[in-house]
Amino acid sequence: MADVPAGRLPKPQMRGLLISHLKRHGAIALVFSMGVTLAYKLAVADPRKRHYEEFYKNYDVKREFEAMKEAGIFNCARPSWEQAAEED
Repeated sequence: MADVPAGRLPKPQMRGLLISHLKRHGAIALVFSMGVTLAYKLAVADPRKRHYEEFYKNYDVKREFEAMKEAGIFNCARPSWEQAAEED
């Protein structure tokens, strides 16, 4: 009995326990989610946007079309080597 502290134990909270826990844990969840969102924006979204901007600054659509056409990817646009063989 020497381990029992002197005095009375505090009464447990019987009313509003869920509300008090939700306030505390809701605030923690809000701060955590905002931190994760900020980290994702800085670590993933912004570098991805910069990479896309850099790619499309030097992207030539006509050159890519001609390269795909010469590779024979399209059914409707025949490559130049196929047209030359057809004319012979």
